[in-house]
Amino acid sequence: MIKETSSTLKIAIQQRVLPEYRAAFFVTLAGLCQGGLSLFAGQPLPGEGITSASKLEAASYTLAVNRYFFSTDSPLFLCWQSNVLQWLEHCQPEALIVEANPRILSTRRAVRWMHAHKKPVLGWGLGAPGLGGPLAGLRRLERQSFLGALDGWIAYSQRGAEQYRQLGLDARRIFVASNAVAARPTVQPQPRPQAFSGQPTLLFVGRLQRRKRLDLLLQACASLPDKPRLVIVGDGPDRGEIESQAQAVFPAAEFAGAQHGAALAAYFQAADLFVLPGTGGLAVQQAMAHGLPVVVAQGDGTQEDLVRPENGWLIPADNLAALTATLRNALDDPVGLRRMGNASYRIVAEEVNLEHMAEVFIASVRTVLALGLV
Repeated sequence: MIKETSSTLKIAIQQRVLPEYRAAFFVTLAGLCQGGLSLFAGQPLPGEGITSASKLEAASYTLAVNRYFFSTDSPLFLCWQSNVLQWLEHCQPEALIVEANPRILSTRRAVRWMHAHKKPVLGWGLGAPGLGGPLAGLRRLERQSFLGALDGWIAYSQRGAEQYRQLGLDARRIFVASNAVAARPTVQPQPRPQAFSGQPTLLFVGRLQRRKRLDLLLQACASLPDKPRLVIVGDGPDRGEIESQAQAVFPAAEFAGAQHGAALAAYFQAADLFVLPGTGGLAVQQAMAHGLPVVVAQGDGTQEDLVRPENGWLIPADNLAALTATLRNALDDPVGLRRMGNASYRIVAEEVNLEHMAEVFIASVRTVLALGLV
């Protein structure tokens, strides 16, 4: 296991935006950078549904001037951060970590600036998934050119790292910092009884949006022969629609609204199984830290490092039959669920947490500095 102590490195990180959920990671990373951490990020487009952090403790935060061309779901989407060179001139980092996104055109200027000063640049991203559409060929060439100009690559997951390797990038310079949003848990969850106390409790926590596919979860619960208790924690733009679906399909579903702190922890502790039937997943690590087994729909690859046969089920996205069968099998084995919950806790305590993610970042920068520029 990587273990890094405090580093005197001065690191700069460029991102298109700074989501609120990511702030805790940068604070953790700043705690390992005695030389200082500088962050550069701008505001999202209206309607993206991203809540941005307004400030960042323990690190220098410069607001980028983001200029957008087309919407984020367009194949023509581009972003230009006009003040990136001024930021680099001011912070003078020893290494730069950029969002591995070729659509942020100004990042190429930052890479050239760093290389002119004989300093390395690492890219941080999901990987290099397949591209489709009429501009796919051009986009693949642009991605290959952009990534090939970097000195190292930090992937969110093992799948992402393999995609970078398949592009022909130097395997010695590819690293995996498993995507984490929660700190290493310090308190063991309370043990649960080996048998269910009444109805088993299924828990969902997250934004109430259509893409979360709660419609599938409601249908699955309704079709189970022994009806579970379903608790849905959260709020969001589609709450009214989802509540209407519940009334028609599974009226026993409980909507608890948004919960935080000790109140949210109580819902995790009272549950037997956490279910995420759609996209997203910030609450999966929270559930695992509370000793819960998890059922999660497959997505961008980050789920594969978190959800394993020992602690849960990865199911095909948008597949009601798979979700229903998985819930039935899970609830037929309460002893197995307790064992899987213990495995969940071990994974987030030892492998996938903010502290380990930050340690990988520091180790990655040190390795690339030792290897030199590409």
